[in-house]
Amino acid sequence: MQAITDGIYYQNAYAGVTIGAVILPSGTLLIDSPLIPEEARSWKSIILTQSRGTHRLLVNLDEHYDRTLGNRYLDFSVLAHKHTADAFENRSNVFKGQNYESGSEWEKYPEIIGSRWIQPNLTFEDHLYIHWGNHEIHIAHHKGPSRGAIWVEIPSEKIVFIGDTAIENQPPFLANANLVSWIESLELLKSREFKDYTIISGRSGLITVNIVREQQAMLKNLLGKLETLSQREAPPDETRKLIPGLLSKYQYPNKLEGFYSKRLQYGLHQYYLRNYSLSALDLED
Repeated sequence: MQAITDGIYYQNAYAGVTIGAVILPSGTLLIDSPLIPEEARSWKSIILTQSRGTHRLLVNLDEHYDRTLGNRYLDFSVLAHKHTADAFENRSNVFKGQNYESGSEWEKYPEIIGSRWIQPNLTFEDHLYIHWGNHEIHIAHHKGPSRGAIWVEIPSEKIVFIGDTAIENQPPFLANANLVSWIESLELLKSREFKDYTIISGRSGLITVNIVREQQAMLKNLLGKLETLSQREAPPDETRKLIPGLLSKYQYPNKLEGFYSKRLQYGLHQYYLRNYSLSALDLED
């Protein structure tokens, strides 16, 4: 567990995603869940030994399986954006391992198939503020990686947890993305409003604003290439040709190349179908 400042932590040693904790006099706020049951229980035990106050809340930064499957093992009330809660409505009560080749972290742990979901029981739409002493916590909608993507910000300490908005040395998840909104969120993150902030990525831990710039440049380039494919009415399978160029922008162990290729193959195909296929365009009309 890495301390950012007194009472504010992140942990990127567990399977799944980088998680966080904000421990305040009146309560404890957790940010996302460890993926593996044993690690989730360990995390809960560590946090409860330091917790103060009676309020307990878990925030899911979006609906991705990697950050939500462990909710049930923490036994906190769960807060998420309304669109994230809507995504849960379309899931069965038991996780059945859908989209098995999406390049998600959960695919490395098939033993979690059969887990039961814990759905968000608190939702919001734009902004939410928590006052539990010492620091105000600002939770805000910043769509892009998904419709319900949010950030957790502690303005007094200049700390922000951004989920999948920017990640380092691995390709992004694109299946549920809105690239235009994502680029706008990254523009805000690198603006004066977040100058000198400590930025915690939901998959990379502590990152710099240079990573934010690189993420934005990559997405702008990708959006242009997808628009070009659409203009010549290319089929969704042609998005595979973009994968080598996208992977060349990252540094990662060779053993992960196939895994990350699957992530991009699945994400690009789904994104293109949803935004550029004839059926998608007909629905828009």
